[in-house]
Amino acid sequence: MRLPSLFRRTPFRLTLLFLALFAAAAAAILAYVYVASAQEARARARTDVETEVASLMAIYRTRGPDALNSALVERVVRGGNYLYVLAGRDGEIITTSLSDSPLDRDVGEQRVWDTFTFTDTAADGTVERRQGFGVEMKLSGGERLFVGQDLGDTEAYLGRLTQALWMAMGMVLLLGATGGLIVSRNLERSMGRLNTVVNAVQEGDLKARVPLRNPARGPVEGGDELEELGRGLNGMLDRLEASMASIRHAGDAIAHDLRSPLTRMRARLEVALIDAEAGKVSGVDALSVALDEADSLLKTFNTVLAIARLQAGGAPDPTLFDAAELAADMAELYEPAAEDKGLEFSAEIDKGLMIEGNRPFLAQALANVIDNAIKYTPSGGAVMLRARRRSSGEIEYSITDTGPGVPEEDRPRVIERFVRLDNSRTEAGSGLGLSLVGAVMEAHQGRIQLDEGPGAYGGFGPGLRVALVLPPATATA
Repeated sequence: MRLPSLFRRTPFRLTLLFLALFAAAAAAILAYVYVASAQEARARARTDVETEVASLMAIYRTRGPDALNSALVERVVRGGNYLYVLAGRDGEIITTSLSDSPLDRDVGEQRVWDTFTFTDTAADGTVERRQGFGVEMKLSGGERLFVGQDLGDTEAYLGRLTQALWMAMGMVLLLGATGGLIVSRNLERSMGRLNTVVNAVQEGDLKARVPLRNPARGPVEGGDELEELGRGLNGMLDRLEASMASIRHAGDAIAHDLRSPLTRMRARLEVALIDAEAGKVSGVDALSVALDEADSLLKTFNTVLAIARLQAGGAPDPTLFDAAELAADMAELYEPAAEDKGLEFSAEIDKGLMIEGNRPFLAQALANVIDNAIKYTPSGGAVMLRARRRSSGEIEYSITDTGPGVPEEDRPRVIERFVRLDNSRTEAGSGLGLSLVGAVMEAHQGRIQLDEGPGAYGGFGPGLRVALVLPPATATA
């Protein structure tokens, strides 16, 4: 038989577990209360009997057996919870308040009766068996005295206490079960909202979000674990949606940017085929054109794959190295290219700039930025490479040029994939250079900053300053 869904839920099972533990603890407490109350009642009865015995023994010692008997008769007539029996030397009962004597002639000087049973006749003639506590002792004259106390009222009290404790136990179980069901239903409802969002995402709805009592980000006063879980799930879905949008955008951009090279490659191959058939060019030349276009496409795809690799797994194989040496290598590599274009190239490099990261990827990022600076700076301009330590301890590479620069409103866009501004459409490229740089910085827990260069002067400028900021190494070699 299949159980109802409520009984199959983990919150309900946890509720039953905690209810069982709570009931066990409550039962232990109630049992302790009963035992302690019973012991206290019996201890009080023993004390009362011992006090009464001491009083009667004082009468016997000072005034004799007749005075003791008179005191017992007076007490029996007066009534109460005390039970008395006085027997002579020969065992004959002299005075008693009991119909059946509990005296035992075989005992020694004294005997304590923790529990004995006696017969009591009520006013209406009803006969009942009751429990009592008593002390039997042999007097110096040979008489035997028994003093006891009726425990009927105590037993009745303990019976009422037992009934009250059972009722309390029932209330504990009822309230615990009710509270557990309420908590279970609330938790199940909260978990249901999470499951609804997960199912919606599985069906392809990336806009589904968990409703929050307070949608503000960060820790919220009064928020519970489910609220934090919902907020974390929403944040994950936000990133997932942004990633999917980025993938769709990248796919559209790739299709858009590759359409022209593919069309151009097809046109050139078609022309090369016509020329080859006409005998104007050789087949080798036609294949050379095709290979050049294919290399350009492969370079674009390799760059996209490198960006995806960095964003997915961070910087691979980080090592400790000197950032100053890398900057010096880049300056040595690109200074001839700048001079060939008629640019003034300079470098200012501090010493001892230890960082931890992937040197080839950082070299590629620097190469992309320097290559852009040389490409877009007109002949007669200048390009400067600097490597320094900031006051915050961070390591900064900066490349400053005197080219046309990037408008402030476009600076956040140029780091995105396949974004090319209008003034760069005439230059060869795919729009992935700075996107790769941004991915490298993110993988190294760094950042890229774009600012205006030295400003407009002499027909140049305003220029662009690109800073690559990296955290310093946490340990030295």
